[in-house]
Amino acid sequence: MDMTGVESDDQKHVLFGYDGTSENDTALRWAIEEARLRGLDLVVCHCWHWPYPEGHEDPHGEAVMRRAGKNLLERGTRRARELGAAGAVRGRLVRGPARGALLRESRDAELTVVGAPERLDEGAGVLELAARSSRPMVVVKDGAGPRRVVAGADGTSWCDPALGFAAAEAALRRWELRVLYACWEPAAVDADELALFHDRELLEKTRAGELEAAVAPWRARYPELDIRVSLLLERPLEALFGAADDAGLLVLGDRGAGIAPLGSTSTAVLRRARRAVAIVPARPD
Repeated sequence: MDMTGVESDDQKHVLFGYDGTSENDTALRWAIEEARLRGLDLVVCHCWHWPYPEGHEDPHGEAVMRRAGKNLLERGTRRARELGAAGAVRGRLVRGPARGALLRESRDAELTVVGAPERLDEGAGVLELAARSSRPMVVVKDGAGPRRVVAGADGTSWCDPALGFAAAEAALRRWELRVLYACWEPAAVDADELALFHDRELLEKTRAGELEAAVAPWRARYPELDIRVSLLLERPLEALFGAADDAGLLVLGDRGAGIAPLGSTSTAVLRRARRAVAIVPARPD
């Protein structure tokens, strides 16, 4: 199958959702770089949709819409080459509303990259994609920023997949990794931990131990990686807001993992962050 054809296989790849707009180029550049760093094919996916109710038949109209979708997909694969894609670039044309179709295609991808409008309250579909995906998804607004990956930790094993993704991404890009644990969450802890919030010194010591334990496996796996930890006696949302602008990539874990919507903190950060945000599901695929 040539690079502009329609294909379907089980080979691991980076999936990119292409919408044909010039604003999509920023996210496409990110997807191209992900594919290069990981040594994977880039699959440019475009979704075309027959918007009429079931039973409404118009073979000619349907064929016209499908052909328009194919032409747009071919433009997307060409654009990937123009922007510097060095490896295999393949096109995938799928039928259905973009949100559901892209979600189905993402299940076989190593990770998915999508662009986002500047105001995510105008892009509810992107939020739903990130919430329901069973694989990591990178949402790109602005691909610039410091050469730093920032990952949020919460002291539980739920954050392990997100930390693993962040460490691998930082190692691939040769960026610094900062792991941020904002631990002032008295309303979110079990009753037997409430006493910690009456003794800040004990709280800091306890949470620092949890943070180091969470990061230790990644220090061992990536000994040359510059990993810095930050323990803050702040609420997670406030801390992540503050860190977002200091990151080229912000990595967040999602406990819902395709079952529930994103947590309120992740949703708020994703809406506000100006650069790239990766959402990593907490459960295995």
